[in-house]
This record gives sequence, structure tokens and C-alpha cells, in this order.
Amino acid sequence: MSRRERRRVRGDPAPFHERDLDADAEAFLVDWAAELHRRRPLHLVLELEAGAPTARGWVGDAIRHYFDQRANAARQRLHHLLRKGRITLLIGVVFLLGCLLLSHTLSIGGLPEPWRGVLRESLSIGGWVAMWQPLQIYLYDWWPIRDQVLLYRRMAGMTVEVLGHA
Repeated sequence: MSRRERRRVRGDPAPFHERDLDADAEAFLVDWAAELHRRRPLHLVLELEAGAPTARGWVGDAIRHYFDQRANAARQRLHHLLRKGRITLLIGVVFLLGCLLLSHTLSIGGLPEPWRGVLRESLSIGGWVAMWQPLQIYLYDWWPIRDQVLLYRRMAGMTVEVLGHA
């Protein structure tokens, strides 16, 4: 049995340096930080129960490191989303131009008028629908991820005070 497994068997309540922050604790801290004004510095006070292992030296660093890692992961998600946006924008513009050129060509062609109009409008609509995803990404999808990056960066810089019973 490894040292890590022995520690879990004994019920070590806070081995933050070896694993992620508890999901409930993270959700609580993120909700708490999100409610505060963005310009207000964060200060977290942890009070340890009697008999809890002394963790004053590393708990603050571990919490800040955890949120720094979360900020980096969110920044990576934002980077990948914006890259996807650039690729889909290029594809969408090329497809839209192709549809509009084909639509213009059909207006000159020899199809009967009702069919020509339907086909021309269908190509135009199809071309604009191809622009849906890049517009969705650049107008709406990136904001929440950017806000998450900023919140996690703010939390990574918060001061952590550990109080406890010696």
C-alpha cells in the first residue's frame, strides 16, 4: 500500500497537495468569489477543527496553485474555442461566397423562373446558415470562458489565512 493510499485510509481530511480540491469546496469558493465585486481583493480565512493536521504552511499555496491550474485550463479552452472560430469562419466565408456565386450564376441560367428563384434563395440561405457557428462563437460563446479565466486568476491571487487549534 502506498503512502498516499495509507493517508486516505486513515482519513486525512485535506491532502490538497496530492489531489484536487473537493468538488463541493470548489463550488462553494467559486460561487463566493463570483458574488463579490470584481475589483475587490479576495481574502479566504480557513478555520481548522481541533485535531486536524497542521497545514498552515502549504494550504494557501495549494489553493492558489489549484485555481491557477483551473485558470490555465480555462484559458486553454478559450484558445481552442477561438481557434475553432477562426477555422469555421474561414470555411463559412468560403462556402457563403460559393453559394452566392452559384446563386448569381443561376440567375443568368436557363431554368424556369419559379425554380430559379427557389434555388437561388436556398443557396443564399444555406450560405448564411454556414456562418451560424462562427458568429455564435465570436458573439456569445467566448464571454463565459473569459469570465471564468478572470475569476480563477483572481482566486489564484487571493490571500489565504489558516486559523486552527494547535
